[in-house]
Amino acid sequence: MIQFGTLISDSKNTEKNLPSEVKEHVHVLILGSGPAGFTAAIYAARANMKPILYQGLQAGGQLTTTTEVDNFPGYPDGVTGPEMMEQLQRQAERFGTEVRWGMATSVDFSGPKHKVWIDEEYLIEADAVIIATGATARYLGLESEEKFKGSGVSACATCDGFFYRGQDVVVVGGGDTAAEEATYLAGICRKVYIVVRKNYLRASKAMQDRVARTANIEVLYEHVTKEITGSQTVEGVTLINSKGEEVKIAVTGFFVAIGHHPNSEIFRPYLDMDETGYIKTIPGTSKTNFPGVFACGDVQDSSYRQAITAAGSGCMAALDAERFLG
Repeated sequence: MIQFGTLISDSKNTEKNLPSEVKEHVHVLILGSGPAGFTAAIYAARANMKPILYQGLQAGGQLTTTTEVDNFPGYPDGVTGPEMMEQLQRQAERFGTEVRWGMATSVDFSGPKHKVWIDEEYLIEADAVIIATGATARYLGLESEEKFKGSGVSACATCDGFFYRGQDVVVVGGGDTAAEEATYLAGICRKVYIVVRKNYLRASKAMQDRVARTANIEVLYEHVTKEITGSQTVEGVTLINSKGEEVKIAVTGFFVAIGHHPNSEIFRPYLDMDETGYIKTIPGTSKTNFPGVFACGDVQDSSYRQAITAAGSGCMAALDAERFLG
């Protein structure tokens, strides 16, 4: 596998004309600045591993798009996503983490030292790499969807469903994720509409049965979303049915459940992944199939995708890296 990875990397690096001169050697390099990355940084810095953390494409990760976080332990009155990420960064920096702007764009894990190119122009060599690049929720691509992100549009029912208790909401999607999100929301909300593009659910039979047994869920087959409406927050949604007719529904929450895409593409030549691209780790650890390369947070977690589980896996990654480095 190492030889295979080397061939791919050499080819790609040549095609991209990436610089070959190592500009800097670091002990521990952390890629990503969500709860996983910053927790790994806190533990690594306290262990005197002098971590360097690159914030990546979205500084602070997905939580920066969440207005209120009520389910992270230690915040009895809740906290905004951006505020929590600022606090995690300050805590990591307090112990000596150097936080930098920039994104990993290429890697070469074939040698004894791991090479990472930042923004395709700055080559770093690291003794250990902690990957905390997260995952990106898939959205429909509507202009109105972008407008209301964090103000009624969400990609995580377990994160934000609480704010819509007793209200009417929409879940878009036809797979297991959509069915799970809808049944979760049904226990909180007055009415849940599932908007499905096809004339059937793709969810497993067990999940379809759960949806069918839940009285306050209504499935709208062969409907697609045209627009999300409202002023400051979501107030409704306009759908198009199979006949081309507009259907307007009054809702206050719009949950997109069409999947997530792990931000792992640059690691594909080296690391074992599942069919979606989630990095595989040795069960009970953050270790990947390459020694000295660790993965934590949503880039390797397709099941839970919570800030608290990401933070826990970030702690594991730092401890695993410390043991690896001796």
